[in-house]
Amino acid sequence: MELLKELCGIHAPSGNEIALTNYLLDYIEKNKSSWKVQPEIFYGDGFQDCIMLKFGEPRTAIFAHIDSIGFTVKYNREIVKIGGPRTIEGTILVGSDSKGEIECELFVIEDEDGREHYEYVFYREIDRGTDLVFKRNFIENETHVQSCYMDNRLGVWNALQVAENLENGVICFSCWEEHGGGSVGYLAKYMYENWGVRQALISDITWITDGVTDGEGVAISMRDSGIPRRSYINRIIELAKQGGIKYQLEVENAGGSDGNALQKSPYPFDWCFIGAAEHNVHSPIEKVNKSDILEMVKLYEYLMNKL
Repeated sequence: MELLKELCGIHAPSGNEIALTNYLLDYIEKNKSSWKVQPEIFYGDGFQDCIMLKFGEPRTAIFAHIDSIGFTVKYNREIVKIGGPRTIEGTILVGSDSKGEIECELFVIEDEDGREHYEYVFYREIDRGTDLVFKRNFIENETHVQSCYMDNRLGVWNALQVAENLENGVICFSCWEEHGGGSVGYLAKYMYENWGVRQALISDITWITDGVTDGEGVAISMRDSGIPRRSYINRIIELAKQGGIKYQLEVENAGGSDGNALQKSPYPFDWCFIGAAEHNVHSPIEKVNKSDILEMVKLYEYLMNKL
């Protein structure tokens, strides 16, 4: 879990993913020699802060978004949300600006209409436009890992585990997912037009709910705010059964992912969201069962060989 711990502490809110992009490029360069297949690496001009890894003759792509939720400093000590972070008063936020490192507190203010807005508490004024993220406090025990940004650093970690033995496939590290997306369309275009890839797995983290529980296996989402093609979902469920992988089925009417962006693209992609479920969504204390993480990796490895 040391790699996951490190990933959870990298400053990479939506729109400012470059630190994690550079970290991943360095990690891939240092570790790819031990992988079963050496991937072609696509990044830089035309890809913004995204990365694509092409292994062998790909049929299926894994999408894992690298951005996180957070806050942007506005004016007069006000901060505004990046994505949908939980706003718990007293939460520690970190970042840096032209004057140095920042560790401040979140302050919640309710106006006369009952609407909330947010300010930072710090000994000095922070440069406007500075982005702030939750401070990492990574806790691991025998059964669980807990930290901010398990969504989606755990999805990124999962993709890196799969990369070690992947023979044929694409791994996409995408941006902006938490704040509405924007990169998946051109990534899909590139892989569809160049390699004919048109099916995807979304390596992301979902929620503990009445129907998806802790320790019962990785969640295969049949739908959220988007509805993937049922024949593709049925195929994935059948393969999970064949592989003897512990899973549970998710059906929700809210939430979204890179899969929704794929569905809205002009390319005929099938997609399925598959991920471990977490407690305390979009908070500084997201918590995931380690057995569910293990089943997530096993299912991705199996599917990338069989789809």
